[in-house]
Amino acid sequence: MSSAMRFRLFVLVVVLCVMSAGGAAADNGTFRSEKHVFRIVTLVEGLAHPWSLAFLPDGRMLVTERPGRLRMVSKDFRLDPKPVEGVPQVAAVGQGGLFDVALHPKYAENGWIYLSYSGPGAGGWGTELMRAKLDGHRLTQQQVLFRLEPKSRTGQHFGGRIVFDRQGYLYLTLGDRGEKERAQRLDDHAGSVIRLHDDGRVPADNPFAKRAGAKPEKFTLGNRNMQGAALHPETGELWTHEHGPQGGDEVNVMRAGRNYGWPVITYGVNYGIGTRIGEGTVKPGMEQPLYHWVPSIAPSGMAFYEGDKFANWRGNLLVGALKDQMLVRLELDGEKVTKEERLIKNTIGRIRDVRVGPDGHIYLLTDEANGVLARLEAMK
Repeated sequence: MSSAMRFRLFVLVVVLCVMSAGGAAADNGTFRSEKHVFRIVTLVEGLAHPWSLAFLPDGRMLVTERPGRLRMVSKDFRLDPKPVEGVPQVAAVGQGGLFDVALHPKYAENGWIYLSYSGPGAGGWGTELMRAKLDGHRLTQQQVLFRLEPKSRTGQHFGGRIVFDRQGYLYLTLGDRGEKERAQRLDDHAGSVIRLHDDGRVPADNPFAKRAGAKPEKFTLGNRNMQGAALHPETGELWTHEHGPQGGDEVNVMRAGRNYGWPVITYGVNYGIGTRIGEGTVKPGMEQPLYHWVPSIAPSGMAFYEGDKFANWRGNLLVGALKDQMLVRLELDGEKVTKEERLIKNTIGRIRDVRVGPDGHIYLLTDEANGVLARLEAMK
């Protein structure tokens, strides 16, 4: 056999190996944390500012792209070139766009898929919530369950994370829309977590449901911009994190009727000039964060690890970070953070979402014009 023929045979073998790998694009190397050695494998490339990820029971994945597209990834990690049809009208303005995607806890029975997004309306745009069913490559039976009011024309702080609790209540995080005084108003949805039944009805026991003039959907107030939310695996309570202003990113437990302080108290300061915001860092009647970062890490996406692949991380809180492009691992003792480890800094891009897959691996999305879906795989 000639050298040219051997070379062509070699190339053919390599191509076949890549095809059989199901589209895994690249192995980004081996990393050593304090408790695990792992590698990062890029599974999908070419996503436009992906924001969230959901795992379908048949092994496929749904990925949202902030400009307003819902994408399908096959179980062998091939990105369908055609976006899913039937997505709601999205106002992709500033930080706005298509945000979270979540499956109903009883998805296998009812087929409901939930989307949060920045929707247009009177006065501008604001975070909305819709549910629909996936029929082939199209969303059908669309129902808008919630619209933030009032809308405005600012381009930041939309929140947008969706979480179901063990009783089936739905929580949606909302930012202050860059108008910080709104976070302390009971007659305004902005700067809060809202709590709904799965069909959009307001639970009768919501903390402000019977207060005159208050938005009955509100569950909390005093939040700045929550882009990470997850249920604690033991207590079942909702944990969130939120962006602070030039410092003061926070981790909190969301409890009914609590005031989380923004903008009256914060560990952050005014951008650029560094002056104090509000009244300091502590005030009676306002919650203290479980943990905070100064300077900011710009957190987005979070998950509690409860799988088997990273056994030494079980019970840890994993937080994505846009700044420094890293994954932050927090060890916990109850509601106290006992240790922080910063991983994969400046390796794959700005981490927008963190999910633990049904297979126990950790999946990440990067907020880039050419964003990726990557997987952390434990080696020992």
